[in-house]
Amino acid sequence: MTDITQGGTPLAETQDGYFAMVRQKRLYSGIAILIFVILLVSGFRVANARNAGGFFDGLHRIFDFPADVVSEAWEKRADMLGLLWRYLPDLIETLNIAAVATLLGAGLGLLLSLLSTRGMALWPPLIPVFRRVMDVSRALPEIVVALVLIYMLGSGPIPAMIAIALHTAGALGKLYSEVNENADLKPVDGLSSVGSNWCQKMLLGVMPQVAPNYLSYGLLRFEINIRASAILGFVGAGGIGYELRNSMSWGPGRFDEAAAIFILLFVTIVVVDNISSALRNRLSEGAKS
Repeated sequence: MTDITQGGTPLAETQDGYFAMVRQKRLYSGIAILIFVILLVSGFRVANARNAGGFFDGLHRIFDFPADVVSEAWEKRADMLGLLWRYLPDLIETLNIAAVATLLGAGLGLLLSLLSTRGMALWPPLIPVFRRVMDVSRALPEIVVALVLIYMLGSGPIPAMIAIALHTAGALGKLYSEVNENADLKPVDGLSSVGSNWCQKMLLGVMPQVAPNYLSYGLLRFEINIRASAILGFVGAGGIGYELRNSMSWGPGRFDEAAAIFILLFVTIVVVDNISSALRNRLSEGAKS
């Protein structure tokens, strides 16, 4: 009986080769997972040994701080509404930091993405340069940049805004460039044939195709930046995070203020997430249709 062949190779040999590749891939994956687990356990053991107190020794106290905050907030619940109103301006400052940083970062990321996309770049030889700029701005943690800027400019919302905007530019620039790769270049070629400049080609030929995805990613980044601006307040970058650090640093006696700030942040993040999700869903449906 003649063996069934596929592309000149017996089918049995093809199957054996395929299963051998699957077994080899599983072996390599298992080795990689084993190495990762070993490194994770050894790293934890080293970190735990160098801590002032062992992790498992203090594990039973994990809920002590939340319990103290909740209990004190409940005892002073009559003052909670006044505290919420008191810290509302700081929350608005945090939202302003996130909004301005998102707008600046999105604008810079849009420009970098267009300059680093093949077929759209104004200076094609400089595509690797613009991509490395996005990589660097995305790799630098916001808190590190904020600390450097606070040292240079002093404490306040400006360092936080610049730090978040730089990181946003790198993150959104990468996402926008991936969106640009899927854009149809025929409108760009048509505009080139009638003598349009680069800005006109990008504005009229590319932006109508990618605008829904741009806005969707921008809204998602705004959610992330609200959290980032609150965290940067811990290093003196203004906003409600700064007040949260102060209330937590004083310890018992001001835990009710910390609880009020937690409530404001939680409600704000939930509301913004829901609104942003609804808008992104509408943008996605509009882009599909």
